[in-house]
Amino acid sequence: MLDLGIEKLALIGVVALIVIGPEKLPRVARTVGTLLGKAQRYVNDVKAEVNRSMELDELRKMKTTVEDAARDVEHSIHTGASEFEKQFSGSGETLSALAEPEPPPPPVYRHPRKNWRLKQGATPQWYKARNGVRTKALSGAARVARFRPHTINKID
Repeated sequence: MLDLGIEKLALIGVVALIVIGPEKLPRVARTVGTLLGKAQRYVNDVKAEVNRSMELDELRKMKTTVEDAARDVEHSIHTGASEFEKQFSGSGETLSALAEPEPPPPPVYRHPRKNWRLKQGATPQWYKARNGVRTKALSGAARVARFRPHTINKID
């Protein structure tokens, strides 16, 4: 890369001071600094994207290895089950005789047949008023009128 020591940087600064001039040098330095910052951010974004793609490739490889292992396990289970069935079919016993009896089906849901209107109507009005339960529907205009702040006109 570039070997920029203190001497080379000082020489670049002196040349820039002579060529650009002392009035425009701070503005040019700010512009160069912002451009370098943008370039660094762009390079960092590219590096991050490359790292993400590399991690994605690694994850894909890991996924394929896990899927292969799962297929191998599934195949071994199927072969073991088929061998087990062959052993019992050869001895005359059936698998249904060895299996446990099925459990009874779950009970069917029955509605309790309660009258919810009666239950709501049994709540006292004072309790509803205290807890803010609405008992009457208000129209939009009535709601606006109810919550409109009242102004007091003072006559001086």
